[in-house]
Amino acid sequence: MKKKTDLELTPDSFSRASALRDLMAKAQHHARAEQMVLTALPESLAKGTRFVSCKEGELILSAATATTASQIRFRQQEIMEQLRKQELFRFVWKLKVKVVPPRFSERPENRMTPLSNENARLLKEEAGHTKDKQLREVLEKLASHVRD
Repeated sequence: MKKKTDLELTPDSFSRASALRDLMAKAQHHARAEQMVLTALPESLAKGTRFVSCKEGELILSAATATTASQIRFRQQEIMEQLRKQELFRFVWKLKVKVVPPRFSERPENRMTPLSNENARLLKEEAGHTKDKQLREVLEKLASHVRD
């Protein structure tokens, strides 16, 4: 349980609350601006593209792949023309696109493919010619992983 002094309203707690309120307002403004940018982009380019900032007429976007970034750069005139229709982006004159790959990518699960009958036969044959007992056992064990 919190102490009584932690629950009291102080000028410091009011300043923290107003800072949080300001931060939330900026985040909502940024989200609205990003939504406007994404609607101005062609549908095929909107996926994986994020709005970074717009300062002094310079619009900065980030793209997940270099291919998407190149396509945005290629079509930047028509994108900026669409955006200038919005009050927020009325003075946009320059477009920068940065490539920012996703932080985490899902790796496919490694699946062992079963051995064909021919490869299993060759492994057994090689095991028969091997003098080393441990190597022979390993080869025979590998040969037993045959596809049915």
